[in-house]
Parts: sequence; structure tokens; C-alpha cells
Amino acid sequence: MYDFAIIGGGIIGLSTALNLGKRYPEARILVLEKENTWAFHQTGNNSGVIHSGIYYKPGSFKAKFCRDGSHSMVEFCQEHDIEHDICGKVIVATEPEEIPRLEKLYQRGIENGLEVKRISPEEVREVEPHVSCVAGIRVFSTGIVNYKQVCLKYAELIAQQGGDLRLNTKVLKIVGSGINKVLETNQGSFESKFIINCAGLHSDRIAKLGKAKPDAKIVPFRGEYYELTPEKRYLVKTLIYPVPNPDFPFLGVHFTRMIDSSVHAGPNAVLSLKREGYKKTDFDFKDFAEVITYPGFWKLAAKHSDEGIKEIIRSFSKAAFVRSLQKLIPEVRAEDLVPTHAGVRAQALKNNGSLVDDFLIITGENSIHVCNAPSPAATSSLEIGKAIVNQIPEPSNLKSLVA
Repeated sequence: MYDFAIIGGGIIGLSTALNLGKRYPEARILVLEKENTWAFHQTGNNSGVIHSGIYYKPGSFKAKFCRDGSHSMVEFCQEHDIEHDICGKVIVATEPEEIPRLEKLYQRGIENGLEVKRISPEEVREVEPHVSCVAGIRVFSTGIVNYKQVCLKYAELIAQQGGDLRLNTKVLKIVGSGINKVLETNQGSFESKFIINCAGLHSDRIAKLGKAKPDAKIVPFRGEYYELTPEKRYLVKTLIYPVPNPDFPFLGVHFTRMIDSSVHAGPNAVLSLKREGYKKTDFDFKDFAEVITYPGFWKLAAKHSDEGIKEIIRSFSKAAFVRSLQKLIPEVRAEDLVPTHAGVRAQALKNNGSLVDDFLIITGENSIHVCNAPSPAATSSLEIGKAIVNQIPEPSNLKSLVA
């Protein structure tokens, strides 16, 4: 019998287990992950950025979690000797009509309590010599890290706390009512007093297994990247972002220097035909049918049809992808770029066609379900884990576990 069972071994599930162990040191904690390693999906395929929080609406969970999370993530990396670099980034306007949006972004950074600075094109080139722009913002607190390494450290610390970590264990069914639940898996059954669903790309399905109603469906979007060839890495010193389109829910293609010194360029954003579809050819009929028959998807597609078509073109045309990148760095050529791994974003979508823009955490019977954990989830993972633990009620069967 476990006190807490966490479904999902990505960065949110592991952070939640770590924080549970701190709050309830005597509790029996179980973490179940269906893959053979931790951080296999979203966490292990993201950009590795420690985000500052400049994009997020002041007062939102995203803004608060990201601002606090960037500090706690850096402190965690320092404490455990995890390689990271607070290199900062520039956000640049490449056309005069983008300057008002850049100014709004600057003001949002100020409202969110960030260290940001307006910089001229000449000052941008002092940081990024190969960028072409008409204005820019310097964001000093942005950094880079390998989140797989962070997750491995989380798992190590959970094991030291006495947590039970199970890989290759897929939850198939949740049965029982009242205090105890039974998780039926491909590796046998596990009984727990409380369940926390951090299943990422499958979080809505796990919620339904637990008889919770998320009122949103996970729609997978694949982000495809190119990588600069080693001899062209000198073109990018830190991180280079465009001014985001306020009418489109993705940031646009950008350049990211990774912690291993490679430089990734992208991503675009296209519908994935499989929830774990990292290749264009990946297809799952159940996943595809769920999306294509969901009214919310068609409402979203109609609203963003022009931008959606551009994203699809970039997916199949390297030349179109390169043209987008050349708005930031004109020197980039097609031969300077090679394909690299893609990521799949689990985006919660409502029936009315609106994207769930913030974190979506719902409660069920002796359960909590994290049904939307978009970027900056990795940056904010320690703070999100704390917030999840703080939402757990303390009935008599849990109070005795508090240190």
C-alpha cells in the first residue's frame, strides 16, 4: 500500500515526488513511468531553456511559476553541480511594425519583475554580431541546461528519500472508490491512498481513467528543428528570438544555443498525427481520430488557418524554414543546417477551440490531475511540484505523515 502514486516520470512527476518526500518524509511514494528511462518525452526533447517569464501575463500561474522557478532551478543546479549557463537572450524586431509589440513585451517584463533592457540594433550586434534587426530587448536571466540531467538528479534524490521508482510500468486501469485506488499496470497492480496524474501527452486519458473531467483534450503539436553545422555555430552566441505574433499561440522559429554548445534552429508547430509522433511519418489511428473528430480542433484550425498553412509549408520545405531564420540572421544558408530531433508538445484544447494557455490542475476523488503543463513547465518544475503538493488535502490518514 502506497500513500501517494504518481503517474508519469517526466520533470513534473519527478518534481512532485521530490516535494512530496520533503513534506511527508514517512510516506510511501510510488512513481510509475511507462518508458525505460526518465524524461523520455516532452522533458527530454525540449529546448533546454531556463525561461525568464517575459512572455506571460502578469499575475498568471505561468508568470509566477516561471519567475520563481528560474531562481529555484538555478539554485538546484548550483547545489548539485549540474552544468548550466545564464547566458541571457535577445528578442528582436526585424521590421518597424514589430516595434510596438516589442515595447509591450518590454513593459510586460518590467511588470513581471525581470531585469530587461531596451537595446539598439548596434547594441544587439554587440551581443549577437550576425543578427539583423531594427530594435531589441536584452533579457538577462534566461539560461540553458540539460533537463534530462535535472530529472536524473530528481530521481536520485527521490530514491534517497525512500521513494519507489518504477520504469517500464504503464497504467492500464484505475479501479476502486473511497480512500484507496488500485492502479492496474502491465507490471501488476499497485494500491495507493492518493493518485497524482502527471502523464503529459496522456494526461487527459489518465484523468478519465480516474473518473475526473478535464474539460479539455490533449492535442499534440510537433515542433521540428534544424541544427547549425559545427563550423557555423559561431553565428549564434546566446539565444535569439523574434517578436512573437500575438495572434498565434507559438513563439516562432528562433536560435537556441544548447548546453553542449550545439545550436538548434526552430521550431515550427504542426499537428502531430500521433501523441508521441516525433517523425512526419508517425501515425496512430486512435490519436488521429480523437483529434479529427474533436470540434475544438476545427475551431482552432479555422481561427489560425493562415499561420497554420505557413507552419505546414515550413515542415515540408527547408527553403521556407531557412527564409524564416534569415529574418534573424541573413547569413544563414540551407547548407548550414541539418535536421535534428523534434519534440511534441501536449497542448490542452477546449471544445470551443481555445487553447488552455495556463497550467490546468484539477482535482478528483483522492486525486490530482495535471492536464496542461506547457512551457515554462521545465523551468518551473520545482515550483509546480510545490504547488501540487500544497493542493493535496490532509485527511486523517495523511496528517500522521507530516514531519
